[in-house]
Amino acid sequence: MPEVRQLATAVDRWWPEIGAFIDTGHSNAKSEGVNRVIKLVAGIAFGFRNADNQRLRMRCDITRRARGHLRTAQL
Repeated sequence: MPEVRQLATAVDRWWPEIGAFIDTGHSNAKSEGVNRVIKLVAGIAFGFRNADNQRLRMRCDITRRARGHLRTAQL
């Protein structure tokens, strides 16, 4: 089955990283998540002519969870 072979190849290739996570319990998931949001928002904010406004849009989206107390009432 090619799917199982592909999975085995991927696990074999990523085994040092998997082992490091098992040993330490740490991963780079948070930074990868932030990078994903930056790329997503950069695509959305692409139409802004002012680079400062584009950076502000990215910063607002990335820090939205930290500013939870500023959310409007949910309907």
